[in-house]
Amino acid sequence: MAAPWPEGVDRVVLPETDSTSAELVRRRPERPTWLLAHHQLAARGRRGRIWAMPPGNFAASLSFALAEDPARIALRSFVASLALHDALTELGVADLTLKWPNDVLLNDRKLAGILLECPVPGRLVVGIGLNLAVAPDAAVLEPEAVPPIALAARGHDVRPEVLLDALAPAYAAREAELRADGFAPIRESWLARAARRGQRITARTMTETRIGIFEDVDMEGHLILADCPGRHRIAAADIFFVEAPCS
Repeated sequence: MAAPWPEGVDRVVLPETDSTSAELVRRRPERPTWLLAHHQLAARGRRGRIWAMPPGNFAASLSFALAEDPARIALRSFVASLALHDALTELGVADLTLKWPNDVLLNDRKLAGILLECPVPGRLVVGIGLNLAVAPDAAVLEPEAVPPIALAARGHDVRPEVLLDALAPAYAAREAELRADGFAPIRESWLARAARRGQRITARTMTETRIGIFEDVDMEGHLILADCPGRHRIAAADIFFVEAPCS
């Protein structure tokens, strides 16, 4: 049984909008607010990429006041992905892992993505897209990208509102954990669910590409990648799963 809706958090459900995150920016809610839309006309992912939103999939965003420095705000990537993992597990979904820094995988395929935005100082918007019913066409994805999957492909019939009602209390619990105990327990929980830890991956930043072993995540949320020359702390990158030899 899912936990009750978190106290003091508003819930908005729309039939359609351009983007749930953009809609919350326009509304400027005073209270923390989850907004779900059954259809998005202009969904987007990281670095301005288009996020496919076929009918029946999940699109929701959370907006709340947050007066912290950018490095700490970025830790909400781990909070949000853990909360989504918690919510899906509560709904009976197994074989989930987390891909640094914030994707949720099902059977090693991409099920969900998360986008953090600070539209104005002191305000965070967390956007979440999840393939409930239909996975996007893999042909439109970047080469080497993790193939997508839909929850329905594994026999799970979950309505968007049901997922939202499980996700909101799960996020509230993880957010409270971060504020009370710091990043350490969030980091440990995330690493326990991490995809490809101890295996070779590709980390592609805006300026370089590195192939190495995914060793760890540090207390700032940076990926620790070990390659033949040494170890590297990576603050932001696109991650691809490869098995290329070290050279």
